[in-house]
Amino acid sequence: MKRLLPAAVAFLIAGPALAQTVILVRHAEKVDASADPVLSEAGQRRALDLAVALGDADLTHVLTSPLQRTVLTARPAAEAHAINPEVISFEGGTEAHVRRVADRVRALPDDAVVLVVGHSNTIPLIAGALGETGPSEMADCEYDRMTVISVEDDGDSPAVITRYGVPANC
Repeated sequence: MKRLLPAAVAFLIAGPALAQTVILVRHAEKVDASADPVLSEAGQRRALDLAVALGDADLTHVLTSPLQRTVLTARPAAEAHAINPEVISFEGGTEAHVRRVADRVRALPDDAVVLVVGHSNTIPLIAGALGETGPSEMADCEYDRMTVISVEDDGDSPAVITRYGVPANC
């Protein structure tokens, strides 16, 4: 059975093209705590759940960090929408990465629908860089948060925070 996004998120994604829609998620569960791990079985399932959750979204772009866990999390959704994910470098550190992601999003067309897959320490910062004023932290165990932001030109970017897949074990 296909799991649908809550109505508010679906409205933001399917609404009129007055602003970019940015969907921010943390990478799915990883197999271990090494520097660049792949996804665990639970993480692989969550990546598929993300693709299902975004099945009705008209994704136009997918952005990831260079680490395997973000690329692997994004892959099913990107493939379902015939998109080649764009890797955004960590060169210069976290602040530079966040700035590059936000700048890349802003450079996209006004009607872009963008999936950004990052990390527990980057997703809240990217959301803030795009004008969202919600939660500033993400727990290390929080794999199921999905933040959908309508990026407005005036800097006021309303967001909806929802969950997808199996609830995280926090």
